[in-house]
Amino acid sequence: MLSKTMEKALNEQINKEMYSSYLYLAMAAHLSEQHLDGFAKFFEIQSQEEWGHAMRIYKHLNERGGRVVLDKIDKPQTTFKDLEEIFTLTLEHEQFITKSIHTLVDLAVKEKDHASQIFLDWFVNEQVEEEANMENWLAKIKMSGAKGHVLFMLDGHAGERKK
Repeated sequence: MLSKTMEKALNEQINKEMYSSYLYLAMAAHLSEQHLDGFAKFFEIQSQEEWGHAMRIYKHLNERGGRVVLDKIDKPQTTFKDLEEIFTLTLEHEQFITKSIHTLVDLAVKEKDHASQIFLDWFVNEQVEEEANMENWLAKIKMSGAKGHVLFMLDGHAGERKK
């Protein structure tokens, strides 16, 4: 049985995941304006992935007899100084999401909601991957200075992302 406390927390996480999708789409739009099509594609895919995360939680709530309550999605930042700022903000945002997922796991343990705890394990593992990926990109951008030819090389590499 899904408690009302867990239901509310999962609904809040849906909103956070949808905001993540919206934020990454705003980053994609900005990068597209800058003619960095590879990075734009990278963040379009990231946006779709985050939307998928929201839908996983949506389905879990429905399967457990919970009520999905959608809230407004805040407007994300839409302009950025450079690629380093984008990946710094992305890493910080993923760290925020990681903390939120960990809080959900702690709540599931407290509520003795084993089904939600097992369900959330996927998100715990996903966040390890998300943070590592963004840390890796940020390190490459900082090391290279992400200007000139190097920027075009990185943009091409980012555009190879399939999922």
